[in-house]
Amino acid sequence: MISGVSRTYEELEVGAVYRSRFGRTVLEADNVWFTLLTLNTNPIHFDAAYAATTEWERPLVDSTFTLALVTGLSVADVSERGVNLGWREVRLPAPVFAGDTIRAETEVLAKRESRSRPGFGIVTVRTRGLNQRDEAVIEFERSIMLPL
Repeated sequence: MISGVSRTYEELEVGAVYRSRFGRTVLEADNVWFTLLTLNTNPIHFDAAYAATTEWERPLVDSTFTLALVTGLSVADVSERGVNLGWREVRLPAPVFAGDTIRAETEVLAKRESRSRPGFGIVTVRTRGLNQRDEAVIEFERSIMLPL
């Protein structure tokens, strides 16, 4: 049995906000590898010459990397023993660049016992990814199934 620090279903309180213990600095290699690994052919993520012609003048970090990173940063707080049931309302209010340090902030929106899986509860959270300037770079809701 994994012994982690994530809160149990009972410990998660509606309205509580949890901040990730750690942040993670995004490396240029993270962005290039993830973009190419997922076969994303948009040159804004891996072609510096092309990116220089855009309004940002440098490569943007692949948004699906940002989604994966911020979800991962929130796991220790709310879902270490759970199963992710999906994301909703994913928004990208600001770009992420190599060198940005991202952390997560997660608010518990709702919780209820599962109607179809006895012994489990469903927790709905809103997570924001924040950069080193406290600017939101991603926001989303997700539902997590946790043992009671």
